[in-house]
Amino acid sequence: MKEQPAPETITDPQRVRLLAHPLRRRIAEIMRRGPVSSTTLARELGESTGATSYHLRQLARHGFVEEVPELARGRERWWRAVPGDRRLPPYSEQSPGMREAVEELTRREFANEMEMLDRYLRERDGMGPWADALLFSFSTLALTPEQVRPFFEEYIALLYRYKRADDDPPADARTLHARFLAFPEV
Repeated sequence: MKEQPAPETITDPQRVRLLAHPLRRRIAEIMRRGPVSSTTLARELGESTGATSYHLRQLARHGFVEEVPELARGRERWWRAVPGDRRLPPYSEQSPGMREAVEELTRREFANEMEMLDRYLRERDGMGPWADALLFSFSTLALTPEQVRPFFEEYIALLYRYKRADDDPPADARTLHARFLAFPEV
């Protein structure tokens, strides 16, 4: 089990916009697999090393990635994602600029999620036992506003209960994308 870090609330709209950028989203996705250099990213993304290097520096400036000096060879710099429990402030505490940035991030995130789900559904027939790994549930709860946050915190704690403390998963392990979406009925 991986220890759950203290939550960090992102209150700067610029940091949120940084995360909403399509290329940076793809970079973050790749970096979940481990450290990268701007060259390895450029190759995988079909971008120039100048572009990937620029985006890595921007992500580092805002604390989302950091250099891995022990992997450096010559002038080649390597980077890894900085783990964290990053959250957004409640809507009622967001400035108009923050609300706009959060809405952009949310739309892009869910568009990306739908694209990844579509890719999985297209490839499912050739995935062996992983074809059965689609977890799907619809449910409703009657909660008070005071119960919403504790419910969410229990969900986050559950995720960390299953995260590996080491970065050496078994050979048959795969990344499982787990997303939580809950909103009040209108």
